[in-house]
Amino acid sequence: MTEPVRFPAHVEISSLIRLAQSNDGSAMVLAKGERDGGTILLVTMYRGGTAQLWERMPQMDGTRSFIRTKTQDIENSYEFHEYLERRCEQDPDIWVLEVDIADPERFIALLPG
Repeated sequence: MTEPVRFPAHVEISSLIRLAQSNDGSAMVLAKGERDGGTILLVTMYRGGTAQLWERMPQMDGTRSFIRTKTQDIENSYEFHEYLERRCEQDPDIWVLEVDIADPERFIALLPG
């Protein structure tokens, strides 16, 4: 089985931004990581609503799909942001991209695994 091609992180971020825009959404880089090999985290929401964190995880079939790993608690929304800050402090190579889009699950489903 051939290993999937991995693009440099900055190229993938650019394509994610364009994909969000082409699906009537917007995207903004919250943390800029290592140009070529940084880990990418996606924060999705719609019009400032409840945020969800998506991380790419290796799957049994060798793909690397984005999986929802955290959802913002409405009663303690600051905890979500503190978590992201801790992740960025622990890994300075990490990219965090915030995507504001009507249907986050549909957007994530468009992404290659």
